[in-house]
Amino acid sequence: MALLIHILACSFGVGSWVAVNGLWVELPLIVNTLPEGWELPSYLTVIIQLANVGPLLVTLMHKLNPGCLKENIVIYSILSIGVLSCILLAFFWDRTTVFAGASHSTAFFVIIFFLSLVDCTSSVTFLPFMMQLPAKYITTYYIGEGLSGFIPGVVALAQGVGMAICVNSSETSGNNTGSLHTEYLPPNFSTEVFFFILGAMMCISQAAFVALNRLPRIYELSTENLVQDTVPSVSSGLDNSGAETDGERVRNNGEMANQGSHMMAKYSMYQLTIIYFLVAWVNAATNGLLPSVQTYSCIPYGNLAYHLSASLASVANPLACTLAMFFQNRSLIFLGILTVVGTGFGSYNMAMAAMSPCPLLHGTAVGEAIIVLSWLFFTGTLSYVKVMVGVILRDQSHNALVWCGAATQMGSLVGSIIMFPLVNIYRLFKSGDFCNTECPLIPQN
Repeated sequence: MALLIHILACSFGVGSWVAVNGLWVELPLIVNTLPEGWELPSYLTVIIQLANVGPLLVTLMHKLNPGCLKENIVIYSILSIGVLSCILLAFFWDRTTVFAGASHSTAFFVIIFFLSLVDCTSSVTFLPFMMQLPAKYITTYYIGEGLSGFIPGVVALAQGVGMAICVNSSETSGNNTGSLHTEYLPPNFSTEVFFFILGAMMCISQAAFVALNRLPRIYELSTENLVQDTVPSVSSGLDNSGAETDGERVRNNGEMANQGSHMMAKYSMYQLTIIYFLVAWVNAATNGLLPSVQTYSCIPYGNLAYHLSASLASVANPLACTLAMFFQNRSLIFLGILTVVGTGFGSYNMAMAAMSPCPLLHGTAVGEAIIVLSWLFFTGTLSYVKVMVGVILRDQSHNALVWCGAATQMGSLVGSIIMFPLVNIYRLFKSGDFCNTECPLIPQN
């Protein structure tokens, strides 16, 4: 039963951010077709932030009228919307309409809004739903959440997203003089197939949720019957709260004894403020600040560096979650130090993006290795912090997890708002095409 619930919790977590993560890794193919071109990411950033109306409404409902919102119904509804949106996206993603004399991807934007609504709302509904399970399944859920970025990334690599070669323009135009330019190779399978794969992953997540919504109750009922049949004289002398405590001990197979004082640990308002700050900052860095400039920090080192950074960073997330299952350190000092270390790697990545298209050690294997490792450790360290603060807040209360989700979305929102004008309005970051010959250290083929 425990193994089955671990599998279901992981599958359920996959549906948390798989749609938005899948969209971003597929973007190199989409921008070559839709009329917005490379302006498309700026549109998507705004749409995703508008979708934060979902978690805002859920948080307000919990605050203003506690208990009136049925999370099970909300989760089932948003997962159904996610499945339907992925299917519609496969059929209508490239349909355009003419508005104000220009062609726009209206259908694409509308569907992406609903997909973003699903993923953003999952931050304040999925974790509170997991509250009904023992704490060990929270870590498994985070593994699934990490896989929501890893699996689409692997699929995109198999598809050949963004694979390109440097072509001399003289070879295509017939001129004797020319310059190198980037030419993207055709994918191994279409964008429509990719969106159907995302839809299948959403279906798996929905099926896992339905099973999780039933299995814990079946397990709890069988446990309560066992307690009543074997020790009626003991249970009859206990009040309701004591009976629930004994049932919890049986249901968790001694888990509370193993976790000791962590389950009963209470944090002061000052400590909770630090915890929520860590939640907001970690998500601002990993979901808003750094992803906006990953191409600027990696592509100048070559196409291989970009693909390795993207794929290995996706691996680091579930790997850190797996590590948290065996090595749990809830010390706020340790988590604070780890956050500083991860922020240091993120600062290096940001600095290289600011120096694009000629960052440090440009054109060298050392520079290429450093940027890949920097992205790997940046994602891995902050993912571990993200898991541990989730486990800590899970032990506090249901509302603590709700506000954890709200802090997650707030951090992501602030990070995105900060980066949008810097990238799209003030143009502080310059494109670093690996075929660019501007930097003298770039090796010529």
